[in-house]
Amino acid sequence: MIHTDGEFAEWTFPAEPDAVRTARHAVRATLRAWGLDGVCDVTVLLVSELVTNSLRYASGPIGVRLARLDPADDAPSVRAALRVEVSDPLPDPPLEREAGAEDEGGRGLHLVAVSAQRWGTRHDLSGKTVWFELALPG
Repeated sequence: MIHTDGEFAEWTFPAEPDAVRTARHAVRATLRAWGLDGVCDVTVLLVSELVTNSLRYASGPIGVRLARLDPADDAPSVRAALRVEVSDPLPDPPLEREAGAEDEGGRGLHLVAVSAQRWGTRHDLSGKTVWFELALPG
């Protein structure tokens, strides 16, 4: 773990098979500590899918970041959200595709797209980040 501090937590995992399990445990423990049990299962599922994609296609470290986004006082119509980011050094954008009934993979980004209120990707000099936001109760 690199850093955890109140409203955000951030980790870097080596691109090794146990990264998915380790990321799941770190995310679950953090969300429980923040009292966000209501979004824990879906967040852990989506992080698992994105970290698995990073392991499959990238060869460098995988970053995971959680941030609790609270609405600003001047924008009460904006709902609180949990923003999750998974980064890797591969610059190629991920492709959402429709997996066939017999396919063993290819459902990760589709799960993100149908589960998150918003999602996207961004690129920088060190690779890419896939992010999603989940609405928080309240």
